This record gives sequence, C-alpha cells and structure tokens, in this order.
Amino acid sequence: MASSEQLKALLQSHLEQDDDRFMSIALQVAAHEARSGHGKLAKELRDIVELAKKKANSNRNTPISIAKGIHDNSGLLFVSHPKNKLVDLITKDELKVRLERLIREQKLSTKLKSHGLSPRRKILLVGPPGTGKTFTASILAGELDYPLFQVRLDALITKFLGESSAKLRQVFDAISDVRGVYFFDEFDALGSQRTISNDVGEARRILNSFLQMIEQDDSNSLIICATNHIEILDHALFRRFDDVIRYDLPAEEEIITLFKNKLSPFVIKNFPWKNLSEKASGLSSAEITRASEEAIKELIIHDYNKITVPILDAAIADRRDMRNSLFENKR
Repeated sequence: MASSEQLKALLQSHLEQDDDRFMSIALQVAAHEARSGHGKLAKELRDIVELAKKKANSNRNTPISIAKGIHDNSGLLFVSHPKNKLVDLITKDELKVRLERLIREQKLSTKLKSHGLSPRRKILLVGPPGTGKTFTASILAGELDYPLFQVRLDALITKFLGESSAKLRQVFDAISDVRGVYFFDEFDALGSQRTISNDVGEARRILNSFLQMIEQDDSNSLIICATNHIEILDHALFRRFDDVIRYDLPAEEEIITLFKNKLSPFVIKNFPWKNLSEKASGLSSAEITRASEEAIKELIIHDYNKITVPILDAAIADRRDMRNSLFENKR
C-alpha cells in the first residue's frame, strides 16, 4: 500500500492540479507494489498512468514530463532540480552547438518520433576533471525542466555476486518509469575494459549488464555518462551512445571570461584581465572558479577595498600548487 506521505502527496498534487507530479507519485506507488510482490496491482497502476499520459498527449503536442516530486528510497539515486541554463556554461562555441542540438531534439522529441526518428538521449561526456561535465548534466536538466538523478556508484557497486547487476536493474527501471536526466559520473568505474589485468569477474558482469540494459533501454529519459579516462573504456560501449562530447581545458578567452564573471564587481579599476590567460593556463574551469572565490574570501576577511593583482596571483598559485601536488602523487 502507498505510504502516508505518498497519499498526502497524491492529494496535494490533485488539489494543485499538478498532473505531472500526481502521475509521478502514482508510478512510485506502483514500483513499491512491484517490489512487495504485488505484480498485478503494480501493472494495473502503470497501465492507468500510461492511459492518462496518452490522453494528455492527445490534447497537446509537447511530451509530458513526470518529473516533479520524485524521491528515491533505494539509496542508488540522488535527486535534485537544477535551474542552470546553457548560457551559464563557459566553453567553446562548437561544444555549445552540440548541446543546443541535444536540447532541441529533446524538446521536439514527439515531432521526431512521429517521423520514425529518435532524439539523442544517450550521451558520453569525456574530458579532464573540472571542465564542465557534471555542470552539463545540471544544464540539461535545467533547460528541459527535468529532475537530475545522480547515480551513486558507491551504493551501486558491491563485492557480492550478482548484487550490483540487480541494483543496476533498479536504476534502469527508474530510468524507464520516471522521466529525467540520469547522470553516471566517473563512468569508468562501470565501463572499464573487460580485458584489463586487474579486472575481476563481478566487474565484467556489471559491464555486461550495463551494455545489455542501455542497449534495450527505449525510455524518454536522458542517460548521461561522464569519464576522465576514455582510454580505459570498453570499446563495446561507444556504439551504445548517440553522441560523444569532448571537453578540454579552457582556452585564453574562456579563462578571461571565467575570471570576469566572478570578479568584475570586486577588482581594481583597469584590472589587467588579458594577463590572466597566461597565468591560469593549464587550470580547469573549476580551478579558475575556485581561485576567484579564494581571492574574494581574502577581500572579505581582510576588509580590502578591492582585489588587486597580487591577491589574485596568490590564489592562482595556490590552485596550481595543489594541481601539481595531485599529479605528483599519482605518479
């Protein structure tokens, strides 16, 4: 039976005429009944929701989103509702063009499907840490007004035989039941090559399960996987994705824009922005943002009037020292 919280949420969404949330909660109840062994009831509930969706779609051209009021009780997913937009991402124009295409195809998915075409929805993001891959998942959720579900690999991957594959099936059931952006960060933990020397049987089973499940998935959700190590991914994965998008460290103009976006209200007059591209070369977008924030902290803590060049230089140097120490430890 539905929990007291679900019953209250159903009534509240009905009173607020929030049909998307109402159907989302109904699907949660169906999933709970299925796990409790009440398969017939679960199927009846899903059929009712599907019928309601079809009726709603017959009255409007845009695809229905069952994306509000979602809560995961399995511990496998962390849900949020980002409001980020593509304009917030500082990156190369060609990368933005590819993301714009993805968003446009999602918004016109009904039109594409009416012509027998499928919108892009299984995406692999590749690049160094801190270059915007995680932020991109938030942007896609914000642009499409979907919830963002981050898959918790620490809860998914276990040492017990067959358990990880069973948990992965729960994730893909959620992908099918609840429309959203599902984000697998550090995807190489799941998708590393099956032939590497330190691989174990359970890891091969997880990868084989993922290959099968993503191949069979025909839901309306977006599946976004991100990795810093494309070189160790199993080659069988690539044909399962609709697109592979590469991220790089910021170029000169991007570095300056990142600093300006954070620091413009705080710096001295005629601040030498152009010099920053060389000083911060090789740092990621995240590291540049962190250096900017550290400079602002110095301003606040010491009651300075403005951020000067030496203050920002010191913050950049701290970030670079931290990066160098990290890479030395990995050797």
